[in-house]
Amino acid sequence: MIPSAYPTKDEIARLTARMLLEIKAVHFNAAEPFTLASGLPSPTYIDCRKLISFPRIRATVMDFLTITIMRDAGFEVFDNIAGGETAGIPFAALVAERMGLPMTYVRKKPKGYGRNARIEGAMHEGQRVLLVEDLTTDGGSKLSFVDAIRETGATCAHTAVVFYYGIFPETEKTLGDHGVRLHHLCTWHDVLAEARAQGAFDEATLAEVESFLDDPRAWQAKRG
Repeated sequence: MIPSAYPTKDEIARLTARMLLEIKAVHFNAAEPFTLASGLPSPTYIDCRKLISFPRIRATVMDFLTITIMRDAGFEVFDNIAGGETAGIPFAALVAERMGLPMTYVRKKPKGYGRNARIEGAMHEGQRVLLVEDLTTDGGSKLSFVDAIRETGATCAHTAVVFYYGIFPETEKTLGDHGVRLHHLCTWHDVLAEARAQGAFDEATLAEVESFLDDPRAWQAKRG
């Protein structure tokens, strides 16, 4: 069912941050930083996959994502919703259900046997495809998925995520240079603000997280 209520973007960001905190998808640890996929340290980590295990929150967040896509991109501008392997698959399915559209998914690499396909499901030349994922950091991982979609003859000019780091200024340029517009619900700054409002972490931890968010490259450089 297509959602018909349209909260403001600020309210969507605040409530999404609140829900991520409530299900303990947000982790802050300045004393023992997490290691990102890039190998660099970070005092923050988020696990959006946890959303699928909480039906009320899952439904609300997917309504928010559908609303955001339609408000920012348009109501009749997509023919196919594609999820990125693996975290994007359930979210793509839930958005496709709400929008009444076909759903597909994109493998990170060909599976190595059979059709050796990267696209699973029915995607056709000329279709306008929305790529859905759980989150994006610098946008780089989205480009391979977009290229795989375009190789079918379909187009892909939009990607939508629940969570956008919002701290690396090159992200939207990287995507934009590839002809892709980013849509998201909330960022680390939204989560930090809600964590402060709730008193979810001690102030020393929040201050260290804020230092990281203000200049992540400098924070990482100090810690090797």
